[in-house]
Amino acid sequence: MQKPELIEVGDLKFVKYIGARDIEAKVQEIADTIREDFHEKYPMFLVVMNGAFIYAADLIRKLDFPCELNFVRIKSYHGTQSTGNIDIYMPPNIEIAGRHIIIVEDIIDTGNSMTAFINELQKQNPGSISLTAILVKPEAHLHDLTTDYPGFIIPNKFVVGYGLDYDGMGRNLKDIYQLYNES
Repeated sequence: MQKPELIEVGDLKFVKYIGARDIEAKVQEIADTIREDFHEKYPMFLVVMNGAFIYAADLIRKLDFPCELNFVRIKSYHGTQSTGNIDIYMPPNIEIAGRHIIIVEDIIDTGNSMTAFINELQKQNPGSISLTAILVKPEAHLHDLTTDYPGFIIPNKFVVGYGLDYDGMGRNLKDIYQLYNES
């Protein structure tokens, strides 16, 4: 049996999990569906930084209709674990009322951050709120949360690459890598 090709990110080893070509095809599929649903609605994309910036850039460039783009920060991770504390930072003066909001996230795991963020957005009376994430870990969900435009459904294992990081490292990897377990 051939030993898997490993990369190191910080002090951890990872194995390739989803290749760049598969990611690109999935992003196109998601963009096509969003286009069908929103091409006449002038949606506002709220991109969750830092992790979703690569996915958002690829997604937005595949859309050929008017839309608005803003960046928010939701922080709940340190290293490979969620801290349980959720901090939300939105730019001032964003008008949410009546708008069709599409949240762009890198990964949905516990759903703690996204549930808190959606609850905050709902207080501002948007026309609608939709969620897209390139990765979804349903077995990690702690909330009844629907990802309207999901990318890949993955097991509850730690991943890096394509915007996702381990202590700030690995975001630049074009493929997605899963934490390697030698056992």
